[in-house]
Amino acid sequence: MTGNTPNNEQWAELEMAARLAARQAYVPYSKFAVGAAILDGAGKIHIGCNVENASYGLTNCAERTAVYAARANHGIQEVLAVCIYTPTATPTPPCGACRQVLNEFGPGMHVRAICDGEDSIDTTLNVLLPGAFGPKNLKDAS
Repeated sequence: MTGNTPNNEQWAELEMAARLAARQAYVPYSKFAVGAAILDGAGKIHIGCNVENASYGLTNCAERTAVYAARANHGIQEVLAVCIYTPTATPTPPCGACRQVLNEFGPGMHVRAICDGEDSIDTTLNVLLPGAFGPKNLKDAS
């Protein structure tokens, strides 16, 4: 890895992991499967998929599932990159709630959204969530 930027091999692994994770999605209501793969500060990849609930507000997105599982199972402290896959013609960026959760572990992380089409989104979280509220705000307030 060069600095905090994933290299081409890491992006390829993240993309494959996100595609595989989408196969595990539980989406009986929306039929909109999403897979996410995050790269932690130690260079390890963790996956998540969206899990819907009949009480729609309790549904959990793939990105948050990946972060929560990585934190709970491996104690991750930092996320360097996330790749989000949707089996659609155009890529889908993370929702606002996922942007906020991702911000907690990597405000400047790299974000890539891929799909079954040829387009992709390549950006950083601070571009997707400008002026974000996060741990630094709480630290600065105390």
